[in-house]
Amino acid sequence: MIKRILLLLAAAAVVITGLGYFKTKQIQAAIKEHSFTPPPEAVTSLVAKTDTWPTTLNVVGTVAAIHGVTVSADLPGTVANINFDSGKYVKAGDILVELDTREERAQLASLEAQRDLAKVNYARIKQLVDEGVMSKQEYDTATANQRATEANVAQIKATIERKTIKAPFSGVLGIRQANLGQYLAPGGAIVPLQQVDPIYVNFGVPQDVIPHLHNGNTVQLTSDDLGGKKFTGRISALDSVVDPGTRNITVQAIVSNPGGALRPGMFLKVDVGVGANRQVIPLPASAINFAPYGDSVYVITDGKGMDGKPSRVVQQHFVKIEGSKGDQVGVVSGVNPGDEIVTSGVFKLRNNMAVAVNNKVTPGNDPAPKPEDN
Repeated sequence: MIKRILLLLAAAAVVITGLGYFKTKQIQAAIKEHSFTPPPEAVTSLVAKTDTWPTTLNVVGTVAAIHGVTVSADLPGTVANINFDSGKYVKAGDILVELDTREERAQLASLEAQRDLAKVNYARIKQLVDEGVMSKQEYDTATANQRATEANVAQIKATIERKTIKAPFSGVLGIRQANLGQYLAPGGAIVPLQQVDPIYVNFGVPQDVIPHLHNGNTVQLTSDDLGGKKFTGRISALDSVVDPGTRNITVQAIVSNPGGALRPGMFLKVDVGVGANRQVIPLPASAINFAPYGDSVYVITDGKGMDGKPSRVVQQHFVKIEGSKGDQVGVVSGVNPGDEIVTSGVFKLRNNMAVAVNNKVTPGNDPAPKPEDN
């Protein structure tokens, strides 16, 4: 009886095992039949090539006038004439404003009469002294009186001259700050005057690049506000001290500015050379996967996809970047010339992922781009 029961149990176990194996194979076949392999990711690419880039430092500079003043009144007085228009170019010595000098001119007439009388008295006394009629003391008094009257005339003439306010140098005027008939106190502002051609550009650089900077070195300047217009200048001076707060030194460049496109106070992008040229691999900025743990690119190689079939796959390479030009960044390590680099779509990639290259539309890769809406 026990033997029969054991045989029945063994037979049942064999049947259950067989059913389980059959069902397992059936499920595996169904999974294999319905499994899905994702298609390759569409990307763009380019073949890495080396290029020679100058070792430059990109900083922001501020435009400053070589000569810049606010023309003001030297003496008090009422504005009698205004001989300029705001924003116009003037030459050194041009008359800008004339203050009322009627009182001074009346005083001048009186002093000139006194001077003429003193001359006549001096000549008369000199003759009498020569004849021995008058003493030498009276002659000395007449001489001093004549010189005093001449000095008084010269003083009042200088006062009249100082009330005729002239441009101290050639330049462009700002907005007029004085009006006809206005009383101006000493130092009262009349109009700003700036010499704008040539013009200075001041910028700061770190102290470690000071050995590479010398008077006469060329700097390149651009202004986005002027449609990306480029200017060329030369270093004219380095400050004598380093700022203890920033450890930067101020550098001054002189720039030709025909037409006065650059105005004092404007900001400019300054590219200043700080060493020998270097070899880089320029890549579009879109090719770089920027991350806190390191920047990387994806290199396309021949391999096998997730389905095990031969395919084009990507490998992540960490890179070092130094500098940028327009749409490009300069890679100095991490990739080799001839490597095929993914230039767009890097955010959706990972190691060994299959890709399909489609370069019908590629990202910008111009070292000097000119946007249409610029």
